[in-house]
Amino acid sequence: MQSSQTAFVWLVLVLALVSANLPFLNQRLFGVLALPSGRKLLAVRLAELVVMYFVVGAIGLLLEQRLGRIAPQTWEFYAVTAALFVTLAFPGFVWRYLLKHRD
Repeated sequence: MQSSQTAFVWLVLVLALVSANLPFLNQRLFGVLALPSGRKLLAVRLAELVVMYFVVGAIGLLLEQRLGRIAPQTWEFYAVTAALFVTLAFPGFVWRYLLKHRD
């Protein structure tokens, strides 16, 4: 049980890292749908980031439920996980907006 719990934690962390950076690494909506304008605005990227936070949270909740009882979470839990998710998105944000790209 301990090894599967550790594997689930690492799975959620890696999934969060990939999901947090996905909005900044491509011009497609959720990495799949092409936008008519061909370019994503920052507001669209931030909306994607919020949706991805909830998707990863739902997957984490399902994995926790599979292990047994779900621990009760208060607002502090969601504040910390949202801050962690935004921190994980920092490399993608830097790559998209702070580094110079050749066009």
